[in-house]
Amino acid sequence: MKSVLSKSTTDTPLVAVTIGQAGFASQVRVRDHALWADEPPTVGGTDSGPSPYELLLASLGTCVAMTTRMYADRKGWPLTGVSVDLSLDRIHAEDCRDCESASGPVLRITKRLELQGDLDEEQRSRLMEIADRCPVQRSLLSEIQIRTV
Repeated sequence: MKSVLSKSTTDTPLVAVTIGQAGFASQVRVRDHALWADEPPTVGGTDSGPSPYELLLASLGTCVAMTTRMYADRKGWPLTGVSVDLSLDRIHAEDCRDCESASGPVLRITKRLELQGDLDEEQRSRLMEIADRCPVQRSLLSEIQIRTV
């Protein structure tokens, strides 16, 4: 999968976000596309768009679906559709048997993948493995540095 991130420079932002004087509604610009992000009313927003965490999950879900589709197409497999349902929970590391952190909060993303099409068990198994290798998931699981300038 070719990434648009490979051409990023500090002079050419990949994503630009602007927020007004009041509230949380934010305009998000990505190349020639515009969308809105906001928070739900329960935390003071107006729900004019997905929350930041919902956008994060959307990014992961679309990457999983696209990566799975790309692999199946390359192999000529009869994948007719991919559905990815994601949820996010905040848990305590102390309550988590398989967490690397020993203490503090942990974000747990649950990903449910449904593969449609006349696939055999070997193809389904391989596509499930490939789904776990999408670039966004790999990025989320690796070290990330964020610099504010």
